[in-house]
Amino acid sequence: MKAVRFHTYGDADVLRYEDVSIPEPGAGQVRLRVAATTFNPVDAGIRAGGLQEPFPVQLPHTPGIDVAGTVDALGDGVDTVAVGDRVIGFLPMAATGASAEYVLAPADVLTAAPTGVELADAAALPSVGLTARQALFELGELTAGQRVLITGAGGAVGAYAVQLAHRAGAYVIATASPRSADRVRAAGADEVVDHTAGDVAAAVTEPVDLLLNLAPIDPDELARQAGLVRDGGAVVNTTVWMQAPSDQARGVRGLNVFVRSDATQLAELVTAVDRGELHIDVSRRISLEELPALHAEASTTPISGKVVVTVPEAA
Repeated sequence: MKAVRFHTYGDADVLRYEDVSIPEPGAGQVRLRVAATTFNPVDAGIRAGGLQEPFPVQLPHTPGIDVAGTVDALGDGVDTVAVGDRVIGFLPMAATGASAEYVLAPADVLTAAPTGVELADAAALPSVGLTARQALFELGELTAGQRVLITGAGGAVGAYAVQLAHRAGAYVIATASPRSADRVRAAGADEVVDHTAGDVAAAVTEPVDLLLNLAPIDPDELARQAGLVRDGGAVVNTTVWMQAPSDQARGVRGLNVFVRSDATQLAELVTAVDRGELHIDVSRRISLEELPALHAEASTTPISGKVVVTVPEAA
């Protein structure tokens, strides 16, 4: 089979599109014929070698933590899916990824794919959808009627965070650049603040219950925005290289997101997609063979939205 792998850590040029043996599923595993995976910034971080401590991958390594595909073979003890099922999942971060024609996945991370979208596009849901859900509701404890400020709402996680917060009945204030403002507003934002035009903290005139930061902003800027959070509220941060600020005197909790795979939560997101309550956001699609070039692009230019990496049928 074809796969994209790197044999050593380094820049994007260490990625190789090459022939690899088709893997055999072990106990509790499923082999998937991959329809698509996605590009995530963490893939580039792992490839560059800067995340070896939290994600100790075995070289050569195939990136791709999201997967959409069809069940091709079952390992011993698997009875939750059947050959031919169309599924999606968020793969273990340090395991062999889905940038390949076939991938092994733990059966317990998989859930049935949405029925109303192309299977390949459904790969854009798992990791970012779960990040948004866990950040808003598990850590942020967002409820109906509360106010939430989502910084960096124009990105891949933001596309789901805005939708989920709006769906939950929260008042959503979102920061976005002019190029993504209309998309963010269509996703359900009640207010859109242009973060390129000035001070976000000054533009938000009333306190919020939750600040969800999805952008690599300066820590001082995050601290200023945290001042908008009312007493007893929360700051939830997805940017792993800096801590979410807290304020014990005011009871403001500072929490960092470490997303985990959860098939039950993912199934809830799929149900929302199938009901038309949640839109899967895809910024563009590339082929598996083009993935090394996308890594190279990401090293110089921020990647906007979610890029789906499609895997064509084997010849």
